[in-house]
Amino acid sequence: MGIDLLQHVPEGDKRNSAFFDEYRQKIIERRLSLGLDQLLGQLRALIVHVQTADGLPYLGELALMTPYRLIGSYINASHRIFVLGSKAEFPRLIVMEPLSPSYEDDIKQLNMIYPLARRKPNARYVGEVLHTRDLAETVALLEGCNIRFHYPGECENGFYTLDALRFSVPSDFTHNRLGYSALNLDDPDEWQLGQPFQLTTEQQHQLRQQEELGESLGIAHLIEGVDHMATRVLAGEREDAILEFLTLSNYYFWGAYNIEEMNSSTNVTRHPQVSDDKCSPAKVFTANNTPSFVNSFENLPMPTEDFVRNFGRRMHHIAYEVTDGDHSNAQKNVDFVVEQLQQQAIPFLAKVIGECTDQPDLKQIFSKHSEYSVLITEYVERCHGFAGFFTRENVASLTEAAGRDERYDHGHVFD
Repeated sequence: MGIDLLQHVPEGDKRNSAFFDEYRQKIIERRLSLGLDQLLGQLRALIVHVQTADGLPYLGELALMTPYRLIGSYINASHRIFVLGSKAEFPRLIVMEPLSPSYEDDIKQLNMIYPLARRKPNARYVGEVLHTRDLAETVALLEGCNIRFHYPGECENGFYTLDALRFSVPSDFTHNRLGYSALNLDDPDEWQLGQPFQLTTEQQHQLRQQEELGESLGIAHLIEGVDHMATRVLAGEREDAILEFLTLSNYYFWGAYNIEEMNSSTNVTRHPQVSDDKCSPAKVFTANNTPSFVNSFENLPMPTEDFVRNFGRRMHHIAYEVTDGDHSNAQKNVDFVVEQLQQQAIPFLAKVIGECTDQPDLKQIFSKHSEYSVLITEYVERCHGFAGFFTRENVASLTEAAGRDERYDHGHVFD
């Protein structure tokens, strides 16, 4: 893509504060002067944490609904760790499952604060791993920017402090982490995640059945890599969350649009050196335009703020790109994928949104929250070379559909 970070003018109509505009530029200038952008590469892994006993069912869900396939299994002092891959140039997916149902760390402590997160107290998207040419130098430079990192003996899960991997502590604004490694994860054994182990014959058979089901339905080859991940944050913390991620990464602020119908904005950060977002997926930040206590005067929709109040600041969904094309005269590929999954009792929040006729456009849909990860899966088909990142109309419809499914009835306040 080759974006000039210092000259890029953000897309969109969302007005940011003078503070944001000033420090967005300062952060990029500092990154370049420190050499951080020269050190950092692409995203190499996404990480999800699940409940004890939910690891295998979640792998089965992924085998049917995504391109990810198990390529390595490891066990450390506290967790089973599963590494999944798709195309070599796309990030890996790492799933962590505690060995003990009584396991507790900051994930559970955060989840227990929020009423709808308590149902799966150990289920949470953790964060990503960026490749770096020099791990020690990267950590030293970021610590000079007041970024805190996990160190051995300071956390319950040794995964966060491996010799080849170092993680920032959970963000105050998103509760996500960002990790760094000089290893590419082409061979998961290189990371020394723990003692390798094999699934039982029966467990391997169950996963193969799910993979074969996707192939027999004719959808496996249509679901490509991760297009983007979207985190929901509180209205007043939107700018801080974006600026913090820009500090931690080599991404840039692509732009932001108001979604007036839903009283929210969608804010996109992207990797400047990839022509295909699936090689280093975009990070999206969504927030209400007004905090709930002020919105009580306006009575506008606020499904984004309600999600944060009910589930906490966290990743809301992971979007997978569907190959553009016509499955038949009556169906685009994304319509076909969704229809096949619905026949397998996979629930979705609404119909496929968007009109891909003979003009560039998007078609998108949200699944319901995963029973295991609490993440929504989005499918998006970019039709006829659609060049933009999203359309306001689609985002409004998707946000509304998710909001109806994420309500929490409490006393006389229904949100």
